[in-house]
Amino acid sequence: MSDTTTVPMIDLGRQFRSFEGDLIEIFRRVGRSGMYVDGSELRKFQVEFAEYCGVPYAVGVGNATDGLAIVLQGMGIGRGDEVITAANSFVASGGSIAEVGATPVFADIREDLNIDPGSVARLVTSRTKAIMPVHLTGQPADMDALHEIAKTHSLKIIEDAAQAVGACYKGKCVGGLGDAAVFSLHPLKNLHVYGDGGVITTKSSEIYNTCMQIRNHGLIDRDTSVRVGRNSRLDEIQAAIATYKLAQIDDLNERFRAIAHCYSNELSSCVVVPREHDDTYSVYHNYVIQAENRDALKEHMASCGIATKIRYPRLINQQPAYGRMLDPSVQTPVALRVNSRILSLPIFPEMTNEETSAVINAVQDFYS
Repeated sequence: MSDTTTVPMIDLGRQFRSFEGDLIEIFRRVGRSGMYVDGSELRKFQVEFAEYCGVPYAVGVGNATDGLAIVLQGMGIGRGDEVITAANSFVASGGSIAEVGATPVFADIREDLNIDPGSVARLVTSRTKAIMPVHLTGQPADMDALHEIAKTHSLKIIEDAAQAVGACYKGKCVGGLGDAAVFSLHPLKNLHVYGDGGVITTKSSEIYNTCMQIRNHGLIDRDTSVRVGRNSRLDEIQAAIATYKLAQIDDLNERFRAIAHCYSNELSSCVVVPREHDDTYSVYHNYVIQAENRDALKEHMASCGIATKIRYPRLINQQPAYGRMLDPSVQTPVALRVNSRILSLPIFPEMTNEETSAVINAVQDFYS
């Protein structure tokens, strides 16, 4: 690899260029329609996304953080309640719980980076109202074990599926594995639009109708608000783009998987690579290794012109914003240990075979 070679973490411009003609036509069509909010493009996307996830209902929202808060509010979860989620997610997982007045409780994880049902079971109290597993990196969490806990304690399950469009657990798409789920359409996600966006999915008509109201000021018609809501709708241009991208997502995810499998085949002798379970289908939104001398490896990769990231360098329960909410007796030792070793390698569907080889060679060179 030459000193001038640069491998980015992601190159959004490449995908735009590959779809540019179609995307311009979408912008022109929606622009000429004169309908930019809450119109036919959003309705079409909601129908097609729900069908893709194997559920009857989908609700387009402004972003996934709003989506999680809308679902929590719609379930009546608020002050005095607790929601258990993973300690190693993006801060939005905890922030959405705090936003509705509830207390986030952070469970430990397994070696696969997903929430540990054993830790969840130990954290349930009389105040617990829901479990929010995060399908981190596009790998589904252990939903059967979580459902057993939820059934025992009459808890709701809200899937934080922000990173997992197209991922499957025992043959079923995420998004239909709990009472409700929330996906992100942020530009860094596998299915992305050109700005912020999110989607709620559910099998419940009651949750669907409530979320539809909350995301639109609590309105049931133009002049009647029946509950306190917010303004969080996926706009028409983004919804039209999302519908177009949804038709491509399986092919895009297969490319993510091909790059991930190439990494795993070549790097398993020198780092801990992600392990896909027999009953899951991961979409590898993020390819995370666990490495000895992680920080030195990161510096070495940078010297080779290869971008890497630590997602996320702080656990949510280490963030200053959450200190006053935490029970100091609740510990997450596996998450702490794993977080000191994780490193994300570049992965995006437009990544070339040459770039993939350059990443592999650089990692192997460091450990040789």
